[in-house]
Amino acid sequence: MKKLLNTLYVTTPDARLSLDGENVVVYQGDSSLGRFPLHNLEGIVSFGYMGASPALMGACVTHNISLCFLTQYGKFLARVVGKEYGNVTLRKTQYCVSANEDRSAEIAKSFLLGKIYNSRWVIERAIRDYPMRLDIARLKAASDFLKNSTNEIMTGSNLAELRGIEGVAASVYFGVFDELILQQKDSFSFDIRNRRPPLDNVNALLSFVYTLLANQTAAALTTVGLDSYVGFLHRDRPGRDSLALDLMEELRSV
Repeated sequence: MKKLLNTLYVTTPDARLSLDGENVVVYQGDSSLGRFPLHNLEGIVSFGYMGASPALMGACVTHNISLCFLTQYGKFLARVVGKEYGNVTLRKTQYCVSANEDRSAEIAKSFLLGKIYNSRWVIERAIRDYPMRLDIARLKAASDFLKNSTNEIMTGSNLAELRGIEGVAASVYFGVFDELILQQKDSFSFDIRNRRPPLDNVNALLSFVYTLLANQTAAALTTVGLDSYVGFLHRDRPGRDSLALDLMEELRSV
């Protein structure tokens, strides 16, 4: 169990969550492990199957606190979010823009510019902080390539072209990703990005954190009245939070 910024992560498998006044109380059996004021929280992530009391779920809805349930191993189970804001006009506009590929491409450019810029920023920060430990020439070449990719994104004309540019940029970024791992290399080394299922420790961590980020982004979209399933870069697919995936693109590297 750990509170990071405004999110409470409950990792004790047999812990259950309850409400006491304006506080979240975490119990293990009959023992209280801790309590946290609701007004300090924006999200709660619970790993395990014991769940939360209906009173706490209701309080989370009232206070617009996202409540996410994952299995002990990080697989998504369910999400409880607060009241939706916005109105039907907002969502109808979202649907209309999403249905138009040209307008969607203009919005998608912003997501991808943010993603590539932040990927380059991570590399540049590593170059600045650890110049004696890294292959600077290799990292500089990747950084320069990503810089050129942002220019290509700006002139891209359609979604297919933008995805192609992003795919190559992501390949270059992950091509130097192992350089950025400076400790415990025996257990945490990176060769290639893989998923469903991830095949090594680093890919497992990436997929796990992306799951948390996607659910928090989807919850945030819901609270402002947008439909998290209707995206611009990621097109409609049943069961996929496409707009959440759009918004989290620029946050992946950081």
